[in-house]
Amino acid sequence: MNAPSNSAIADRLRIVLVGTQHPGNIGSAARAMKTMGLSKLVLVAPEKAPDRDTHAMAAGADDLVEAAPVFASLADAVADCQWVLGATARSRRIQLEPLHPRDAASRAVVAAAGGPVALVFGRERTGLDNEELQLCHAAVHIPSDPAFSSLNLAAAVQVLSYELRCALLGDAEGAVERVRTPPPGEGAASHAELEGFFGQLAETLEQIDFHKGRAPESAMRKLRRLYLRANLDGAEIRLLRGVLADAQRMARLAGQASDREKIG
Repeated sequence: MNAPSNSAIADRLRIVLVGTQHPGNIGSAARAMKTMGLSKLVLVAPEKAPDRDTHAMAAGADDLVEAAPVFASLADAVADCQWVLGATARSRRIQLEPLHPRDAASRAVVAAAGGPVALVFGRERTGLDNEELQLCHAAVHIPSDPAFSSLNLAAAVQVLSYELRCALLGDAEGAVERVRTPPPGEGAASHAELEGFFGQLAETLEQIDFHKGRAPESAMRKLRRLYLRANLDGAEIRLLRGVLADAQRMARLAGQASDREKIG
């Protein structure tokens, strides 16, 4: 099978803006993308719909704005993606593999050879929340000056779009070798498949009383990181879900036997 062309890979790179508060920033982000050859803009629950300010700031990138789908949630927006990268300005409780923008872009380009990839940007004032970051495979932090670290949304999109452009024009493979976890390849499980597995895993752990009264959030965060590092494909997800289904069935049978003993 022939490797996809750079233009085909670029078409699989998705810039996702979550909860955008100022319509003008949508246009500025679209312009930043278009100057770097990117065209897939996605909006998640913007506070205000694109308006005149959006198109004024787009400055010729209106086609990206007009074609941008709008989703109610980040999970819906990245459901078909094989790799999701969250742009975050600071360390949070959700522990994700931290990537430099150059390495992140290189990994994104390699991953996009196998399927859609999303680079996710949060709200102008607060960024991505912990639940949204938990949907990401890794995090990217732009190393701005700590004395004045606040970066405009469109500027952040421009930095990552530029790095993606460089990765498309150069040798992405070399930079991928410097990071701990290789990107997913062809046939990798989609985001929706992974989230379905994580949901069933959480239900199973509850049913078998794995947590023993402890809060389940910590264990699930660690398990998510473990499985995300494995870069599972669709067949592996189906195998694991079959194992979980059997565990759930055995837990139900054990519960029914216990109920009969109590009645008897």
